[in-house]
Amino acid sequence: MSPGAFTIALPGGRLAEESIEFFTRAGLATFDLPSDGRELSFFDHSGQFRMILVRSKDVPTYVLQGGADAGITGRDVLAEGDYDLTVPLELGYGQCRLALAAPEGQAGQLLRRQHLRVATKYPRLTMDYFFRRGYSCEVIKLHGSVEIAPLMNLADCIVDLVSTGATLRANGLVEIETILESCAVLVVSRSAYAIRTRAIRDMLFRFRTALGA
Repeated sequence: MSPGAFTIALPGGRLAEESIEFFTRAGLATFDLPSDGRELSFFDHSGQFRMILVRSKDVPTYVLQGGADAGITGRDVLAEGDYDLTVPLELGYGQCRLALAAPEGQAGQLLRRQHLRVATKYPRLTMDYFFRRGYSCEVIKLHGSVEIAPLMNLADCIVDLVSTGATLRANGLVEIETILESCAVLVVSRSAYAIRTRAIRDMLFRFRTALGA
């Protein structure tokens, strides 16, 4: 970590863009995203803040291990990993939902089966969802392309993040039930709270002001 700079871990892609826009709207810092997409660490115009771009599921690890003072990730990531981090604020963007979905012609009969094969990137939340409802299931963990698992007879249904639902529809799937509502959240480690107290309090004040406006 660069001495003196407050380092924030961000997931790459749309959530990073929305986070940087939110920092500007809050009057906290102004960033320019690297144009070539290869630079994974960059500072704001004042040099007081540093952003690092990592995978969404790696954000909590960077914060826990001291690689970043704070991070922004989805609530779904925190729920799946059960990390020992403080979540002082929901940020009002990045809304999506973790949902159970199945092929359109089979959705009505799905939960009447004795045993289900479920493809997902969220095995912990998926197991908890089915077991709390008394269903027997085999969880098949995937790292991508979850939507085609039923089409290839790999699974009976899926549990995955849904935003507009367009990808589900394109692959002949329909939502059955929402498991978890998710959005972007700010995460901070307990040690960073103790060491960077003033910076974190100022950031929270500006964020809350922006959300209130």
